[in-house]
Amino acid sequence: METNSAIAALTALGHGTRLAAFRLLVEAGPAGRMAGDIAEALAVPNATLSFHLKELVHAGLIQGESMGRNVCYRANYAAMNDLMAYLTHNCCAGSRSDACPPVDNTCC
Repeated sequence: METNSAIAALTALGHGTRLAAFRLLVEAGPAGRMAGDIAEALAVPNATLSFHLKELVHAGLIQGESMGRNVCYRANYAAMNDLMAYLTHNCCAGSRSDACPPVDNTCC
C-alpha cells in the first residue's frame, strides 16, 4: 500500500459514523449488508449514510453492489489487510525485546 492510499483510508475511517459502518461491514462478513440495514443499525438517516458510504467506497475500504433499487455493501478485506500491513510494516524493528513480536493480523 502506498502512503497516499493509507492516508485516504485513515481519513475515511476518521469519522465516527464511517468507522462504525466499516466495523459493521467487517462483522457482516462476505455477505455484506444492505444500505437500509446499515442505516437502521447505526440510527443514521439514509441520506447521511449515503454520504459516508460514498467516502468509504472512494477510499477503497468497501464496495457496493446494486441489487435492484437497493445497494449491498461489503468490506474490502484485501484493502483492510493492506492497511494493517502498512501500519505494522516495521513493528518493533528497532526493539530487541521479545515482548513485541510481529503478528499476522490478516483477516478473511
